[in-house]
Amino acid sequence: MAASPPPSRFGSPFLPLLLLLVVVGYFTASASAAGELSQVVGRGADGPYFEPFNVSYDHRAVRIGGQRRMLVSAGVHYPRATPEMWPSIIAKCKEGGADVIETYVFWNGHEPAKGQYYFEDRFDLVRFVKLVAAEGLFFLLRIGPYACAEWNFGGFPVWLRDIPGIEFRTDNEPYKAEMQTFVTKIVDMMKAEKLYSWQGGPIILQQIENEYGNIQSKYGQAGKRYMQWAAQMALGLDTGIPWVMCRQTDAPEQILDTCNAFYCDGFQPNSYNKPKIWTEDWDGWYANWGGPLPHRPAKDSAFAVARFYQRGGSLQNYYMYFGGTNFARTAGGPLQITSYDYDAPVNEYGFLRQPKWGHLKDLHTAIKLCEPALIAVDGSPQYVKLGSMQEAHVYSNGKVQTNRSMTGNGLICSAFLANIDEHKYASVWIFGKSYNLPPWSVSILPDCENVAFNTAHVGAQTSVFTFESGSPSHSSRHKPSLLLPGVDGSYFSSTWWTSKEIIGTWGGESFATQGILEHLNVTKDTSDYLWYTTSVNISDEDVGFWSSKGVLPALKIDRIRDVARVFVNGELAGSQVGHWVSLKQPVQFVQGLNKLTLLSEIVGLQNYGAFLEKDGAGFRGQVKLTGLPNGDIDLTHSVWTYQVGLKGEFSMIYAPEKQACAEWSGMQIDDILSPFTWYKTMFDAPKGTDPVAIYLGSMGKGQAWVNGHLIGRYWSLVAPESGCSSSCNYPGAYSESKCQSNCGMPTQSWYHIPREWLQESDNLLVLFEETGGDPSKISLEVHYTKTICSRISESYYPPLSAWSRLTSGRVLVDTIAPELRLRCDDGHLITKITFASYGTPSGGCQNFSEGKCHALSTLALVSEACVGNNECAISVSNDVFGDPCRGVLKDLAVEAECSLSSATKEPRDEM
Repeated sequence: MAASPPPSRFGSPFLPLLLLLVVVGYFTASASAAGELSQVVGRGADGPYFEPFNVSYDHRAVRIGGQRRMLVSAGVHYPRATPEMWPSIIAKCKEGGADVIETYVFWNGHEPAKGQYYFEDRFDLVRFVKLVAAEGLFFLLRIGPYACAEWNFGGFPVWLRDIPGIEFRTDNEPYKAEMQTFVTKIVDMMKAEKLYSWQGGPIILQQIENEYGNIQSKYGQAGKRYMQWAAQMALGLDTGIPWVMCRQTDAPEQILDTCNAFYCDGFQPNSYNKPKIWTEDWDGWYANWGGPLPHRPAKDSAFAVARFYQRGGSLQNYYMYFGGTNFARTAGGPLQITSYDYDAPVNEYGFLRQPKWGHLKDLHTAIKLCEPALIAVDGSPQYVKLGSMQEAHVYSNGKVQTNRSMTGNGLICSAFLANIDEHKYASVWIFGKSYNLPPWSVSILPDCENVAFNTAHVGAQTSVFTFESGSPSHSSRHKPSLLLPGVDGSYFSSTWWTSKEIIGTWGGESFATQGILEHLNVTKDTSDYLWYTTSVNISDEDVGFWSSKGVLPALKIDRIRDVARVFVNGELAGSQVGHWVSLKQPVQFVQGLNKLTLLSEIVGLQNYGAFLEKDGAGFRGQVKLTGLPNGDIDLTHSVWTYQVGLKGEFSMIYAPEKQACAEWSGMQIDDILSPFTWYKTMFDAPKGTDPVAIYLGSMGKGQAWVNGHLIGRYWSLVAPESGCSSSCNYPGAYSESKCQSNCGMPTQSWYHIPREWLQESDNLLVLFEETGGDPSKISLEVHYTKTICSRISESYYPPLSAWSRLTSGRVLVDTIAPELRLRCDDGHLITKITFASYGTPSGGCQNFSEGKCHALSTLALVSEACVGNNECAISVSNDVFGDPCRGVLKDLAVEAECSLSSATKEPRDEM
């Protein structure tokens, strides 16, 4: 089931350079293709993708066509990428060793208005599932339809909360009726498109509800009844495949309960009849505006996954394998950023995050090598205590004498050796041999003899991403009217236009009523913004009192979320940010009638927790003026005029087709740093196909559109100075605050612009800026991997591809030299070797230096093997480089630069 071996690297003793192969097929061979057991027979919309097969399960594993399988799943949310990105992302999942693709279904994206469905563009779920099937991968469809997922309102459509008498996720008839209608809609669509396994489709598992066990107790007995109802409703839809409920320890017998966590090796399902499934392996974490960026080390992710399969796990899903982008206003709340990169193995732009992707790919290959032994054990594996914090689990089709060598006994046997000590190495004795185990690691022995992989030993390359200017697609034709310092003339026009946003009421469907209305009840989430305006009459006595005391009155609001801004007579007085926090803002009135305007802003609706329909947004409690000579003035029940959204927003000032009727004027120097201002300019697309990012770190807070597409919210909120470290000590239990970066810097400054949203020239960029920013410092760059490097010891394990020779009998894999592998992004070539040393090099990536022992031929040999190629593999041995220092353990360290291939420098045909 492993990949085919590469061509022999030992074909001629007279040609040592043959040992430095450019391995074309090595990187594209996945650890296991799901289609191997259910052959792909069609790739069109009219025929099946697989020979129809049934899906079942027993206490050990999910059964595909009656056969137990050890499955690896990759989480990919289809709306967080463009359809044009999907094929590449799916292919990278497969190449990385995934058998399954997992996604949530996003109710609010598919039913934006009650009974009105949308399944197009980024929400074309059927197209996404078919693309997965065409790659020969299986599918885990998590219908929910509550998703959480750091997605706006957890995936619920906002119209749902307006149904009379509704309560979400409990034994409530109005909610259950709507939920059943939508779930049935999705199931019927999958059946109609023949996407279930028994129809020749890829869907093998599906989920009802989502982490309901976390909040079920909040609803008492009604929660228990609802959970039972949801399970029976799903089973009644006759899908022919199993249903799962994650984090639901009381799931009914016919429903698989599963684990979501950073570690799930200790998880046990609530019935012996169910396999051990991990639906969310959190290999990263999300970020909030004003917070640092979380990272989970590749070594710890690998450790967690290896432990899961070691202790009886059968299906594990990375949440996320590709995180993507919260385009438009889909980011959840409160305060979640536009990027949903998630530190995933495939980054937000669709590139491989190395070494995480490569290290996990090697792990998956090692696990698949163990699959025959893993599925052969019907009960528990043999357990061997190797030390106080060391243990082995042995899987075999027969009794294993663990104190003896396995050579010649004819058994299928695989073993996992774990050292869960966080600090100390351990030497353990098993199978008649000694094994050295690093702290917090698992060694995998596919043959119960040779170590194929250790979670703490990373053999994958390190990739360093960069945002870098390239050539524009053509010379800029835009004529300057105002030259602003810092504008990148190679892309952006030097002409900028501005339009001032009206503060408060601007027309449209504004209305007046008594009292403070709840934000969502008014906006229905059609905009982040809601204006509240009232009048306050100030007397001479009031002004004299404040003047004599040297004080100002203050506006007080009991609670606000997420952002509140206070204006007096059209001028911004102050702001408050927080989740249901109090506001106290000094205000300066003039004698007579004053206009008091409040702006309530949402930055993502609450996506997690009980009683979501009651959370709402805007202001709560009293709104009053304090510090007046005759006592406080309660404005809570005053007459307020309400205006939903921005004038520029509802007149679509951001749309190319609306520019003729928009009110724009040439930007002046005074317009820089001006709050509540719209900016626009034109720009050219960079050449090539590399992803494009825009730097908005010079701006304050707002939203950005490109050619009418809302790329998302932006906000240059800075993370605290503390909480990050220069390095991460990975051993020990991980939490999202353990390995953080970006302290003291804006949480997000770069924003993804999909290539599909760009044309060669004359692209329209429109920004709405709330707090004041400097558009002259905005830049447009391409995103790619510029620097790649790796360091491999001659004592490292042989390449995992060598194990594929285990088709019959055993092989001596320890006679094969380890390999150092390098790979640029698709469409890029290795153009320069900036460092190469075989011997005793020191330092790490971007900081290598030669040691006392160094083979002088290293640079020339590595350059000959790698330069001009997209990828290369180099044998790490004296046979290649000679022996520069006998008796010394040697490493090969290489650093290289990648550049765009000349074949991909021109724009794509469709652009």
